[in-house]
Amino acid sequence: MEAKSSDVDREKAEVCVLDASTYVGFWILKGLLARGYTVHAAIQENGETDIVKKVRDLERTEKRLMVFSADVLDYHSILEALEGCCALFCCLDNPDVNDDKMVDFEVRGAINVVEACAQTGSIEKIVFSSSLSAAIWKENISEVKDVDEKSWSDQDFCRRMKLWYALSKTLSEQAAWALAMDRALNMVSINAGLVVGPGVAQQSPGVTMSYLKGAAEMYENGVLALVDVNFLADVHIRAYENQSTCGRYFCFDQIVNTEEEALKLAQSLSPLIHIPRYECQGTEVHAERLRNEKLNKLVEGTAC
Repeated sequence: MEAKSSDVDREKAEVCVLDASTYVGFWILKGLLARGYTVHAAIQENGETDIVKKVRDLERTEKRLMVFSADVLDYHSILEALEGCCALFCCLDNPDVNDDKMVDFEVRGAINVVEACAQTGSIEKIVFSSSLSAAIWKENISEVKDVDEKSWSDQDFCRRMKLWYALSKTLSEQAAWALAMDRALNMVSINAGLVVGPGVAQQSPGVTMSYLKGAAEMYENGVLALVDVNFLADVHIRAYENQSTCGRYFCFDQIVNTEEEALKLAQSLSPLIHIPRYECQGTEVHAERLRNEKLNKLVEGTAC
């Protein structure tokens, strides 16, 4: 039986996107506005980035958009952004995660955001934007046949290999889940592959390169996956609207497992990635280990 989307009155529903100045957050914001939602765009203003300017420009023309300055370590600023909202799209992406201290910053931010949702009383659902990097890193990944939503990255392995981005995504998502369950909050997480899309190399270089640390190992082990940002934003919104969604969702639309695909990825992210000076032979093919059956069910309308 198909699980239909909830009867969300989009014209009356107010939702919050935090941080709307991240690459993914901005695309979710645009998707929500296009569907008729009133959106609270919470932005952490660490300098006038291109995306912050775009959000401010949208504010001048979109009557259904309200912009808030928020600091994930400032509990009250989060509460102000959430006031009157029935859902939160949580997109925390720190481009400067390069040690345990910065990992702790993102974990504390996730905890503050979820706790603020618990205190508002109006939040019906949290859509937590996470990463496949929170699931794919472990000592014996090459021996694992299927990597799905039950999989978590090994914290000790991430620390030993200095995979700080993966560690921050693992710990922040686990902290969010623990608190959401303790506070009886309805939460789903979207674990995205490497996000690609218009201007990503210019607008999200730090996060892109952080995700790609260990790219060769991901590629060789069949867990280097991509997702188009427009599709990713749509999945986030579907996850909110569909009443049947639960747990984690691996979100990707391509697994890079051939030489030719790897070269195309490098070319699309130039100059962030050095492009090898050789002709692709197209003979090398690695096994795919990632599974996203839950995502397919969500897209088809059957959710869990």
